[in-house]
Amino acid sequence: MASVAVVGAGVTGLVTAIECALAGHRVTVLDRGPVPNPASTSSDQHRALRVLRPDDLEGTRRMAEARRRWLELESLLRTTLFRPVGVVTAGTPDELELALDTAALAGLAAVTVSPETLAPVVFPAGTGGVHDLGAGVLLADRFLRAAAEWLAAHPSVTLRPHCAVDGIDDHRVTLADGTAVGADLVLVAAGPWNTELVEQPVVLYRQTMIYLHPPRDLAAWWASAPGVGRIGGGRTAWLLPPGEGTLLKISSDTVCRQVANTTEPDREPWADRLLAEPILAGAADYAVAAVRECHYAADPVDGGPILTRIRPSVWSRPACGGSGFGTAPLVAREILGAVMEVSA
Repeated sequence: MASVAVVGAGVTGLVTAIECALAGHRVTVLDRGPVPNPASTSSDQHRALRVLRPDDLEGTRRMAEARRRWLELESLLRTTLFRPVGVVTAGTPDELELALDTAALAGLAAVTVSPETLAPVVFPAGTGGVHDLGAGVLLADRFLRAAAEWLAAHPSVTLRPHCAVDGIDDHRVTLADGTAVGADLVLVAAGPWNTELVEQPVVLYRQTMIYLHPPRDLAAWWASAPGVGRIGGGRTAWLLPPGEGTLLKISSDTVCRQVANTTEPDREPWADRLLAEPILAGAADYAVAAVRECHYAADPVDGGPILTRIRPSVWSRPACGGSGFGTAPLVAREILGAVMEVSA
């Protein structure tokens, strides 16, 4: 049995804590806010779980494994976490053919769809869609609440909310009050604030998301609609459908910008830019319910997600955009493997 300290009670921290507790290890979860923390990067109504990566067979297989694990978590936590509505990816005829080939090699169910069948969504000219039937939507806040409740009831887990961390050393987490928590392994999963605790080169981004109420005459259509990606003027926009208490959400890489920190003020009308993207037919009929800015960190070299072993016993996982939520079970399994090594 090993001891594990998890700094940050977002999706990666909570999934890792569950995995370690199930494997029989002692776990302490620390967060500077409540657990779950509504101010965390992971806190949101819903996130996409896209399985099919049209030009990436290995990535597709990894995401199929992530989906399997999410379904196991759904069973463990005894609450619906996944809406299997599928995700449609826009593409040219050649791109759609490549996507179907990848799906076939990975053993996924996927079909092409005509833009006319998704009339409320604006597809870029010359594109159709491939429907990843096994993909869907993760109910993010619902998972965070259910995970926190499960962990709070587990005898080998200690939750320490409102507990600010001042420093990270090998086998040691120092708190703001000067006390320390020892551990065989430390996972720092404090979102874009990781760099305040460990030295790790990252690029910090801010992205605008808008939540919408569909017009009344389309409410029934949207209730069973899939997620849609690679739409918009630059084919970098996406949407998640409403359902299970969530709203219609849209965003685009056109409103993703590099920032120096999470508090740097914006001087551009990013929400207006997003609303001007060609995402929804009859966009003026949709009522804006909320606008949110989220932050995530990326590798400064390849722009991808980061999981780094900072010290022999310290691992770091900054927030890494929309994909970070869906891949959290994969990261948790990797961390569990490191825990098993130190406890052997």
